[in-house]
Amino acid sequence: MPRRIIDISVPLKAGIRSDPPWALPKIEYHDHDMTAPPIAAYFGIGLEALPEGKYAAREQVQISTHAGTHLDSPYHFFPRMNEALVPGGEPSMRIDQVPLDWCFQPGVKLDFRHLPDGYTVQPDDVAAELRRIGHVLAPLEIVVVNTAAGRRYGEDDYVDVGCGMGRAATMFLLEQGIRLCGTDAWSWDVPFSVTKRRLAEGASPDIIWEGHRAGREIGYCHLEKLHNLEVLPADGFMVSCFPVKVHEGSAGWTRAVAILDG
Repeated sequence: MPRRIIDISVPLKAGIRSDPPWALPKIEYHDHDMTAPPIAAYFGIGLEALPEGKYAAREQVQISTHAGTHLDSPYHFFPRMNEALVPGGEPSMRIDQVPLDWCFQPGVKLDFRHLPDGYTVQPDDVAAELRRIGHVLAPLEIVVVNTAAGRRYGEDDYVDVGCGMGRAATMFLLEQGIRLCGTDAWSWDVPFSVTKRRLAEGASPDIIWEGHRAGREIGYCHLEKLHNLEVLPADGFMVSCFPVKVHEGSAGWTRAVAILDG
């Protein structure tokens, strides 16, 4: 049967506002001419011995495991998980321990592009969107959230726009058997700048990373910095998002794609 593969990952690119300043990736591009002299010296030959005096293109990258489109493991959120399921909880899974069957499942898209920047999504918002699209969640489906941030990747305001998933909304998904979800925003939660402002206005520190912290109660993973979600249907597609196997890592980069039949 014919199928269509839609790239839902952002390009990993330096020199754009993809992250806060302290987390920006750095990429050095070494072209065929730059790499030729050291390899010629290594083999003890002259540059003329290489085809047109050229060798290999390569890149030297300095990045966090949370740069680009990536999958966060439960360990990123807290050292323990499943405290709502197991007395005392259990050690959080790291990225090389995440079950691979979580990472290839039917997808469901929640379209929250109409919600204002900084809005904290609640269970009623999720339930209303599921009713609108006529979908009943099934365990292990991958739920992706399309926010207003999706179109702002690389723009100066990217890390400050889009809605975020609150603790209660995240628990709503987890209690129905969802174990992997994702967003096209910089964070699963509301932007840090919004949280900082609310704290200054007297909000409880409990709002810091409240969506992420739901993983302390029920272990789950989420994707951040997805892309192109607006072209996806509400359901009827598969998501593939296997993470790079970083030993004991808190996250792994992924080339997330959506797969549609026909």
